Amino acid sequence: MISTNRWRIIMAILLLANICLFFVNLLIGERNIPFDKAFQILLGLANTGYEFTMLKLRLPRALVAALVGSGLALSGVILQAITRNPLASPSILGLNAGAAAAVVAILVLIPAVPSSLLPPVAFGGALVVAFLIYALSWRKGSSPIRLMLVGIGISAMANAVIAYLLTVSDIVRVTQAAIWMAGSLYGRGWEHFWPLLPWFMVLFPVAYFLARHLDLFQLGDPLAIGLGIHLERTRGLLILISVAIAGASVSAAGTIGFVGLMAPHMSRHLVGNTSARLLPVAALTGSLLVLSADAVGKILFPPYEIPVGIITAIIGAPYLFYLLVRQRK
Repeated sequence: MISTNRWRIIMAILLLANICLFFVNLLIGERNIPFDKAFQILLGLANTGYEFTMLKLRLPRALVAALVGSGLALSGVILQAITRNPLASPSILGLNAGAAAAVVAILVLIPAVPSSLLPPVAFGGALVVAFLIYALSWRKGSSPIRLMLVGIGISAMANAVIAYLLTVSDIVRVTQAAIWMAGSLYGRGWEHFWPLLPWFMVLFPVAYFLARHLDLFQLGDPLAIGLGIHLERTRGLLILISVAIAGASVSAAGTIGFVGLMAPHMSRHLVGNTSARLLPVAALTGSLLVLSADAVGKILFPPYEIPVGIITAIIGAPYLFYLLVRQRK
């Protein structure tokens, strides 16, 4: 177990890195903003001509990126704890696919729906998937192994539904849904940030309050029951929290894969398995991953942008192979 001082130092370093990358994302894009001008805009000291670009376009986009990364990372920490599987994540268990299927259905069938309704729609899709996973894996109680296997199958079914919806729709709606499916932050504004913020503000404190229960789940079901935990009730509540965070994140930025897998592992290397310390570090690490991916996507081939989901997939796929090889050894 690491010391409290070391944990605080790690938190401070991650927070500083997030602030620096956040500011970088405000500066770069099709129209780069000089550092001094950006600083003046943030302080409200002068009219520089960059106000609209920075305050209306890039600031909410960077805030959405930070919240989405944090949300996916928190969901991954919870799922890895309750399944006792280091490879569990919202994308692998099918939560992302369920949320994506619901949002794509709305975008394709009811394109005029306001963006403020997408978080509850995504939550509903992820909740349906979670219910199916829990129900189909039930056999005198739930099993972490069955949860994983059923989740992989449900994920394949949800992706098939998405493929069907994209096949039967007109080209304009398909293009809109395909861009969203790639995990792009392009065009994300205040109308995406404000609906996402309450989900994070409510669910993160609840997850942190249940950190001790996450630690008990990692000891195994019999020992957790022996220590006084209401196993199925608590597991269901934690799955619900994970579903809500992942669904809200997917609704805001599309299906950004591997963040819920990588961020918990990276954080665990830094601070260990104690959930009370792992959760905030994972949230900052997830935010850092998505902000970094967004910055890289804007820098590589200007003026074109590479969606964040593609960048995280390029990094995440080799990382998954690394984890598999490490588990094998």
